[in-house]
Amino acid sequence: MRTVVALLLFLTPAARAFSAEIAPNIDDLFSVYSKPHSPGCSVGVIRDGGFVFRKSYGEASVELGVPLASQSTFYLASVSKQFTAASVVLAAEQGFLSLDDDVHKYIPEIPDYGHPITLRQMLHQTSGFRDFLALIYLSGRDISALSSPDAVLRLIVRQKALNNLPGEEFVYSNSNYFLLGVVVKRATGKSLAEFAAANIFQPLGMLHTLFYDDNTIVVPNRVAAYDRGKDSTFRVDWSTTYDIVGGGGVVSNVDDLLFWDRNFYANRLGKESLARELEAHGVLNNGKEVNYGLGLWMGDYRGLRTVEHSGGTFGYRTELLRFPEQRFSIIVLCNVADADVEGLARKITDRYLEKQLKADSGAAARSGAVPDAAAFAGTHPDPRTHTTYTFTAQNGELIAWGVKLRRLGENEYSDLVGNPIVFKNVNGTMTASLTLQGQTFFYGNKVPELHLSDSQLRSFTGRYYSDELDAIYTVSQVKGVLSLRVGDNSPIALNSVGTTEFQAGDLGTIVFSGGANPGAAMTLFSRSARGVLFWKHD
Repeated sequence: MRTVVALLLFLTPAARAFSAEIAPNIDDLFSVYSKPHSPGCSVGVIRDGGFVFRKSYGEASVELGVPLASQSTFYLASVSKQFTAASVVLAAEQGFLSLDDDVHKYIPEIPDYGHPITLRQMLHQTSGFRDFLALIYLSGRDISALSSPDAVLRLIVRQKALNNLPGEEFVYSNSNYFLLGVVVKRATGKSLAEFAAANIFQPLGMLHTLFYDDNTIVVPNRVAAYDRGKDSTFRVDWSTTYDIVGGGGVVSNVDDLLFWDRNFYANRLGKESLARELEAHGVLNNGKEVNYGLGLWMGDYRGLRTVEHSGGTFGYRTELLRFPEQRFSIIVLCNVADADVEGLARKITDRYLEKQLKADSGAAARSGAVPDAAAFAGTHPDPRTHTTYTFTAQNGELIAWGVKLRRLGENEYSDLVGNPIVFKNVNGTMTASLTLQGQTFFYGNKVPELHLSDSQLRSFTGRYYSDELDAIYTVSQVKGVLSLRVGDNSPIALNSVGTTEFQAGDLGTIVFSGGANPGAAMTLFSRSARGVLFWKHD
């Protein structure tokens, strides 16, 4: 009875009416977590400013047997970016900065790449800054190697080039939002945590929400996070020492996020235009829009406009999905690494907004009246960005990045954040393309398996050093297979996608130049850190 009363306190009259009219059962979506000794998810469904559903599944601490609740505090990961963006907008309204300022005005130690880089471009992810999290991964070090914000800044400053010319392309990078946090501190004299607390969290009554920039503080009701181990067991996968903020760093709960959702319809922060600013599409130099606003993705789901962001760090997986015209939102906060929060949010949407959604184009595809997923499996390198997408088929499902892709149509699948990947047979060659608003983000032809001779492979062996990563890569040949070792980590098999180009697992794509020449270099291209240079070290 107490749960029902508590829920009613969060309901507006309109939400109460909606809740009485339709209350679909969504427990089955989270049934895998509704058992002892399992982490899980806290869920909130909002309509017209109030909860129409609020329930938690699983445990906040498997060790202690503490159940999750709507007051459980999660690390939000990249969902935090909208709060960083809001802080920048509010700082601009208060006269501390302008969104069109060059970042060098506040962080002059950033190298001069020959072009100004504006705060607005950073907010829209079009600046070109390489992602510092990707750089750490590429260096072979763990994220725990980032001991301080100063260490992150030094890593970013170490980069000799950008992913792209500022404003020319959209490339998602956590460096943008980390640097924006630095800008807020240098422009206002307050840390991002202090500024957001005074200008966002406290005014909205989000009393259990903060930017976690001090790993010595106690966070009430903070939940542990887990990864799935063997034999249906779980392993702890979280860190209380990671306190780098900007691209992530906010800790919050379902109850507090209700107040943030309400503010998009009745703004209580700064000028009335805050929500409009956050939802404004980025614009490329060619005048075309991208579907990323300020810390928010702009999209469409079955005919309805969406505004959302998801996050995933350590074992936390989080999602805030909003349908502005319907005044309908879904919060899914999970403390288990394999939770498909985006998919769960959409399945909840299907049940609540069924009458307003267009027909699911994927339903016909799943009926089997379309090409089998195996037709699209294969390796597709993009010659422009040297990014490689690899798709595999299993039991009629297309798999990429370790997850099953949602089918959108006959030759179309969704990537991890809802963007369509389209397959076409062009003159006998299967192509895959991903188009974001304003740009072709990926385009690659499927390539056949390529087998190079032992002498060809041997020409690439050696030790390579990158000053940008401060890391050594060792390339070896064993029994006709080329492999790469980063520092003391396990070797990674290199899969040839060209005569001098190799896919290096999660690292990305390696392109060699010069063969056995002692001065030869190789270049590494990952999705968010392109063109990292290496030189022969021996």
